[in-house]
Amino acid sequence: MKQGVILYGPPAAGKDTVTAALKKADSRYGQFTRLKVGSGKSSGYRMGTASQLRKLEAAGDVVYANRRYGNMYVLDRPGLDAAFAAGVPAVHLGQIDGVHALVDGYPADWLRVLLWCPQAVTAQRSRERGDADTADRLTAWEATREDLATHPDMRWDLTVETATTTPERAAHLIDQLLHTRAAVASA
Repeated sequence: MKQGVILYGPPAAGKDTVTAALKKADSRYGQFTRLKVGSGKSSGYRMGTASQLRKLEAAGDVVYANRRYGNMYVLDRPGLDAAFAAGVPAVHLGQIDGVHALVDGYPADWLRVLLWCPQAVTAQRSRERGDADTADRLTAWEATREDLATHPDMRWDLTVETATTTPERAAHLIDQLLHTRAAVASA
């Protein structure tokens, strides 16, 4: 079965950094590039149009979509197919509904990883990387904390506190757990 990694957490918890460490450790890993319909930052996204989104919806190819920062962010079946063809995708999410939609809507062995950091760390990292919308990211941090509180039954395969764990250590733990699961599944 195909294996993928879901990295869930608030803004600036280290999803990009941990994914880069995964890729450095093993080139099979790569960040799933979500489809973004809207404006603003285009780096790290496949920019799409409202018409393209409607076509995906009509075909039943939207696995999950959410609106944040005035844009629509989409997990689409063709994009996921391409990501799995390239290797082991790391999908970044900030909503538990998205985690459920992906696990239930796209068949794969999904490793669910909660990356967490305190709000002050999110603020510091956001400022250090030059985000123009740090206040919005802190609001999203609060929304993530509320999301976790309203889903206490959510099962995480791994939880990493990124303020005290290096990206390389987090990547090692993720890779090790994924290999263990693959070995158990093939036994």
